[in-house]
Parts: sequence; structure tokens; C-alpha cells
Amino acid sequence: METINEIQDKIIEEFNNYEDWLDKYDRLIELGKEVPLIDEKYKTKEYQIKGCQSRVWLYPEFKDGKLYFTADSDAVITRGLIALLIKIFSGRTPEEILNANLYFLDKIGLKENLSPTRANGLLAMIKQIKLYALAYQSKLNQQKN
Repeated sequence: METINEIQDKIIEEFNNYEDWLDKYDRLIELGKEVPLIDEKYKTKEYQIKGCQSRVWLYPEFKDGKLYFTADSDAVITRGLIALLIKIFSGRTPEEILNANLYFLDKIGLKENLSPTRANGLLAMIKQIKLYALAYQSKLNQQKN
């Protein structure tokens, strides 16, 4: 399995193939169509990410020491953003998620090309993923003790 950094490097390489931001947005929309969709029963307040202007749901599943995510959003760009994060973080241990350095955001120019509300939403999604990782890491530590 590729490392988190190898996946980020591939994303950077892919997005650097597009010179125009409209093409990058189109790619984000395409990625949103590939997102592992959340089961309708998890589209509840409990799994809705706070801090996003559009509605975003993220469901964590913990199997064999790794976290797997499914998600959805009612906005196509936001769905693409969460798809990128799932591509990087799904199938990882809580420790890998917590120690990850997300440098791809700067390298593909996402931060400066997202509206402030979308940028805040993206940060909220990352924070939620890391909170899930922290919760499962705590559970693992308790089981060891």
C-alpha cells in the first residue's frame, strides 16, 4: 500500500497537469463522483461536519486496526474535497492519520483558490478525520492497558 506522502505526491502531480483553475475544479468535481458514498442511515447530525457551509457527512469505520471513511456532501466541489481526503486517509491506522503532514493543499494551490468558507470547511473536514483517529487511538491504548 502506498504511503500517505506517496498519495499526496500523486495528487500534486495530477493537479499540476492542469494550468487553469477551472480545470482543477472540474477534476475535483470528477473526484467527488468517485467518493465512497455514506450509507443513507448515517446522514444524520451525528456524522455531519460542523463548520462547513454545505452539508457534509463523514462516517468512520474501524476494521483491523485501520480507519475507513465514507462520505457525502450536497455540494459538488465539497464532495471532491472530501474525496481527496478519503483517498489519503482511508485504510490508515489512527497513528498514521494523526502524524500525517498534509502538504498537498499548499502544493496544488487549494488554499488560495478556495473561498474562505470552503477553506474553513476543508479545515473542518481534516479536523474531524483527525478527531476520529484520536478517538480510535485512545480506544486502542485503553485496550492495551
